[in-house]
Amino acid sequence: MTYYSGKELAASYRTVRGNTIAAATEIPEDKYSFRATPDTRSVAEMLVHIAMASRIQEEIQQVKRATTLQGFNFPALVGEIIAEEKKPRTKDEILAFLKERGESFASWLETLSDDFLAEQVEMPAGATPATKSRFEMILSAKEHEMHHRAQVMLLQRMIGIVPHGTRAMQERMAQMQKQA
Repeated sequence: MTYYSGKELAASYRTVRGNTIAAATEIPEDKYSFRATPDTRSVAEMLVHIAMASRIQEEIQQVKRATTLQGFNFPALVGEIIAEEKKPRTKDEILAFLKERGESFASWLETLSDDFLAEQVEMPAGATPATKSRFEMILSAKEHEMHHRAQVMLLQRMIGIVPHGTRAMQERMAQMQKQA
């Protein structure tokens, strides 16, 4: 049993992706090359990484429908994601990529049955726990995006932008103070 279905997973994922796109839209294109330090991803690379993060679950769950991750070639898949991050893209191309990849993943999520989401997948040797549900694994794509969006929001602050979510919360607080 899951607490939400494929349709609810899709809606939740679309909300997360929408907030990522809002953050990406606010950053000027000339800041897409900004790096917090030389050894970190640029804003552009981070956004492409976010766009590609669901690729791991797509390969495991949709393409291979793997029941075990014993022997799964994670390095090859991560290499594919890193190669995408390094491709030069304009801001508009990155925004379109975020939208396209996000909607493609969300549309697939909508099709998932409760039975499929409840299936157990064997983890690689030594992993704890030894198995995870497909639901838990797929949910990790959303969690991964939220983790990296927090980094994007920090980058926004470093270049002088107050993130949209913070501004919205500040507006709500101001309205509540006026009403009090």
